[in-house]
Amino acid sequence: MNADEIRIADLRQPVLDATQRSAVEYAASLDVHLDEDHLLDAARRRTGLSDFGDPGFLVRLRLMTGAIDGDAGLGPLGRMILQQRTVRLLANRLLVQDICTRYPEITDITLQAPIIVIGLPRSGTTHLVNLIAADPRLRSLPYWESLEPVPNRGDGPGRDGVDRRYERCLRAYEAQMAIAPLVRAMHHQEPQAIEEEIELQDLDFGSYNLEWQARVPGWRDAYLGFDQVESYAYLRTVLQVLTFLRGPRRWVLKSPQHLEQIGPLMATFPDATVAVTHRDPVAVIQSAATMLAYGDRIRRPSIDADELGAYWVDRVERLLRSCVRDHGLLPPDRTVDVLFHEFMADDVGTVERIYERSELDLDDRTRSRVERHLSEHGRGHHGRVVYDLRGDFGLDPDEVRSRFGFYFDRFDVRPEEI
Repeated sequence: MNADEIRIADLRQPVLDATQRSAVEYAASLDVHLDEDHLLDAARRRTGLSDFGDPGFLVRLRLMTGAIDGDAGLGPLGRMILQQRTVRLLANRLLVQDICTRYPEITDITLQAPIIVIGLPRSGTTHLVNLIAADPRLRSLPYWESLEPVPNRGDGPGRDGVDRRYERCLRAYEAQMAIAPLVRAMHHQEPQAIEEEIELQDLDFGSYNLEWQARVPGWRDAYLGFDQVESYAYLRTVLQVLTFLRGPRRWVLKSPQHLEQIGPLMATFPDATVAVTHRDPVAVIQSAATMLAYGDRIRRPSIDADELGAYWVDRVERLLRSCVRDHGLLPPDRTVDVLFHEFMADDVGTVERIYERSELDLDDRTRSRVERHLSEHGRGHHGRVVYDLRGDFGLDPDEVRSRFGFYFDRFDVRPEEI
């Protein structure tokens, strides 16, 4: 094994270090509440506000907390993380509603034709959106801003000019790196890195995001039955709020969830240019499952790796079947299918193809910014994880790949050596 290669040998039976044990023990000493009244009151106290807007989200909130409570294998730290996250989402919803009430002209803001990246998790979506976001003509969503899109009143930059929201995100990031350092090598969420708008969609409590943090098949089934047109309309409102706070008006967005919500996505952003990333689903599954299993060592007292692997084989299949079914809803003249092996071989050329479809000029200054981002954020900078789909998750790569013939038949995806 090369010096930069990382093999996580204890995925199935984690051995916690002292920092991880201390965090779990601390969470076990707390009384974590997930009942609706406690969560709503905590958000009201945090913001000093009381108007959450359309109360229809409460049904989804109850379904979400019920799904969390139904995950019997979730440990104290996992419950604490989700409790804190839910309060943050509710507080953010209060702040969005408050600013829209004070400045009703926000909902009249015209958002110019966005560029939207959709594709499986671990298929290059984050890398691609960060390249495009190097263009200052486009509005993008840094991770710190996705966590707190609207500041509390009076919570502006300090005397040093640094936004307090960024500082809070940085502290949380440093704590996460202390407790789960190998995340850097899998999905490095630096505060300033451009992330997906799923955090904004979560303010309406209608996204698939909870599946990444707990074993919640009931939530998956409920989410798939939600009216996503309403939730995507709420996302548009939050983007208008963010545009009001800081322009420009043309966004670059990305989320894997959009793969199975192409209809609502295009109903909300009919003038969008869409880049669809495609990668061997077996490579995606082993990467995603490994990242989830590694994070689960602090969220769960024990890990059923076979169950985890099987769930994400099914989940990726659902996402891809929806993509194949609904790909025809995308505008042919504004859609670019991005094959992973071609993207990895020519990052800048891929961006250029997307710009051509979006009628943007990849001028010399923008090209220089994209190339600078590449040079400063090289792949494998924090090491390369060595995966073992069979040994870690009891899955045979060829058997898994055989489930995705419908996808390989539709797109010219190159199978990867697993």
